[in-house]
Amino acid sequence: MWLLRRAPAPRQFLVHETLHGLRAAFEPLRHLAFRRLLLVYLASGVAAAVPATLVLFFIRDRIGAPELAGFYLLIYFACGAAFLPLWLRVAKRWGAAPSWLVGMGLSVVVFLGAALLQPGDRWAYAGICAASGLALGSDLVLPPALLAGLIRNLGHGGQLEGAYFGIWGMATKLTLALAAGAALPLLASLGYVPGTPATGVLPPLVVAYCLLPCILKLLAGAALWFGWMHRARSPAC
Repeated sequence: MWLLRRAPAPRQFLVHETLHGLRAAFEPLRHLAFRRLLLVYLASGVAAAVPATLVLFFIRDRIGAPELAGFYLLIYFACGAAFLPLWLRVAKRWGAAPSWLVGMGLSVVVFLGAALLQPGDRWAYAGICAASGLALGSDLVLPPALLAGLIRNLGHGGQLEGAYFGIWGMATKLTLALAAGAALPLLASLGYVPGTPATGVLPPLVVAYCLLPCILKLLAGAALWFGWMHRARSPAC
């Protein structure tokens, strides 16, 4: 009995603390401004992930240069890294949201150009890779800048950054899953067989690799314009 009286009292607030932690983890989703930005990020991310999923098929079956796949990817990532400072300067002058919108427009132009390529257009595709790498820079630096600004404007700096960036990271992984889960079945349903040359004006591979990302980028741009930029004065709504 003496030991029982001396024993520490059981914790009565464990369930409450757990619920409080879960609520804090999903607190960002309670804010409409964050949900709007997340929607734009998801649409833009899927638009970027679809061609990333299909790029090797496009290089092999449309361009006909599988031996140059590494060269094309090197151009893409090198240009993406090289133009990061440019996007930072553009964002400093115009703002992150307008600059990201410009990057989305550039992506649309680039992939419309890719849709015009014919088998054997090896050097033209290298130019497409360089231009898409330029557009990639906007996707790398501008969405995190918008998110950081939103956290600051909502007064959550130093409190909920982990929750915001945790959900952001989950959204990034979701875009990859959605791209793989949608693009490959779509190609199969359109009759594309991997390893078969994609000839003609608009074969299924060109539709999925070039036109589908354009549609998604346009949707993301519309969401950014109407759902974010026009409401920038009320970020906490």
